[in-house]
Amino acid sequence: MAAALEINNLQAWYGESHILHNVNLTVNQGEVVTLLGRNGAGRTTTLRAIMGLTGKRTGSIKVNGVEAIGLPTHKIAHLGIGYCPEERGIFSSLSTEENLMLPPALGGVEKGMSVQEIYQMFPNLYERRNSQGTRLSGGEQQMLAVARILRTGARLLLLDEISEGLAPVIVQGLARMITTLKGKGYTIVMVEQNFRFAAPLADRFYVVEHGQIVETFASSELNAKMPVLTELLGV
Repeated sequence: MAAALEINNLQAWYGESHILHNVNLTVNQGEVVTLLGRNGAGRTTTLRAIMGLTGKRTGSIKVNGVEAIGLPTHKIAHLGIGYCPEERGIFSSLSTEENLMLPPALGGVEKGMSVQEIYQMFPNLYERRNSQGTRLSGGEQQMLAVARILRTGARLLLLDEISEGLAPVIVQGLARMITTLKGKGYTIVMVEQNFRFAAPLADRFYVVEHGQIVETFASSELNAKMPVLTELLGV
């Protein structure tokens, strides 16, 4: 299976602070991979480093075989990556549908989902299509943040804590969304604190501690790894 994302010996800094230390990970086409770890372990920084949103980076980040370590963020996005940060970035003065229509299609990437396809996947957004961004619930804003990426044609999705602070019924909807996207061949890298949400969805797991990968295992090994995870994560 071809790798959608290959990271080798990635180091990253914020100013003088050296955050990532020789991170190595591979995500195959169509996989869901979850980065586990405590707060401050370096999981979000890994996603930001992939997108070129940290300070200095060294090592190698290949997206569909293309070296991205030296590219600016907008060029990295054009390789077909969509990043959904924790803060969501919904434009409060625009309606749901206006937010959806904002992103341009990525050049050289297959066409993204139509608004109609997105409304089929997220019926809540259809019902709230004329509502201002500020009037959406936290769960609806999260759905909109992911849906906006799907409009661009990105096929590799980086999702940062999408379940955080949301009602269980919304979290279940997001789980169904990830399952649906995987069925459509999307590749997904998730940073998640909610272990119960992430565990049934992921094909493989990487555990990050102090800016390094300290464990990697497949979903089939999850039960055997629980004692280690309890020690590392306190789950």
